[in-house]
Amino acid sequence: MITLRRRDFIKGVVSLPVVWPALAHAQQPAMSVIGWLSSGTPRTFSKFLKAFQQGLQEQGFVEGRNLAIKYQWAEGHFDDLDAMARELVADRVTLIAATGGTRSAQAAKNATATIPIVFVLGVDPVKLGLVTSFNKPDGNITGITIIANELATKRLKLLYDLDPGIRNAAILVNPESPTADVEIESEKAAAGSTGRPFFVLEAGSSGEIDTAFASAVEKQVRALVISPDPFFMTRRAQIVGLAANYKILVMYAFREFVDDGGLMSYGPSLASGYRVAGVYAGRILNGTKPGDLPIEAPVAFEFLINLKTAKSLGLTIPANLLSIADEVIE
Repeated sequence: MITLRRRDFIKGVVSLPVVWPALAHAQQPAMSVIGWLSSGTPRTFSKFLKAFQQGLQEQGFVEGRNLAIKYQWAEGHFDDLDAMARELVADRVTLIAATGGTRSAQAAKNATATIPIVFVLGVDPVKLGLVTSFNKPDGNITGITIIANELATKRLKLLYDLDPGIRNAAILVNPESPTADVEIESEKAAAGSTGRPFFVLEAGSSGEIDTAFASAVEKQVRALVISPDPFFMTRRAQIVGLAANYKILVMYAFREFVDDGGLMSYGPSLASGYRVAGVYAGRILNGTKPGDLPIEAPVAFEFLINLKTAKSLGLTIPANLLSIADEVIE
């Protein structure tokens, strides 16, 4: 049964054509059903869903034609993911696409040891205990790791390169994130090597994001790194708006923030990761065992700068940063 308070986008199956009487009552093959389990919202994750569907199509699966998808959107309410995962298992979906970060993958794994699972997350799945190894995951689970959390030091350095006069810097983390401590220590080490003050700001709700930015202003924070936590992805508009309002130089993990008006981002392509996840899901539906598909990780990262936002902040981007940017938005 699908949760009524969540939007359901399952498309109807096109009516079968007229057949000879002898075949009219023949049993039709069952349509595969993917359970889409996401911590995000339909609006903020629409781009990634399209990329996932593209990957499926490359393997011969099109939603509404020979595939159905049952959607479960947690919309930032991570505590709902466990019940949603159990609901998909009860519905006997063919495969679960656990998207939007660590909590979705953990919820799916806790719910079933038999239904195939394909995840998309930003941490090392071996250290997290989701799989036994990158090359041979074994069991019923595999997927894509974006490895966005390990780039925190690089993001802070780019901010310092943007404005060498930056004194106070900070990182905004979700205290519920399993990688928050690692990110904080990496950032503290990077800031400590320069002798500049560094602060840690925490937010796990929309109201706490407002409070965190107000605290940043109080502490005279000039540069802020946003953790690549999935929760912050669902609050893109709020975060970008606060950064503009308080005129704080903010570095993001994903280009989607810059597309929405953020200043700079450095990290892997989420859309590419979701496309590969769709390919993996299609291969599993075609008969490949999840445990035989190695964990995929990005091999390239992109650095984006939004010149329009820089101008609104009164910034002139140094030539050395412009020369290494993969894309400049004007």
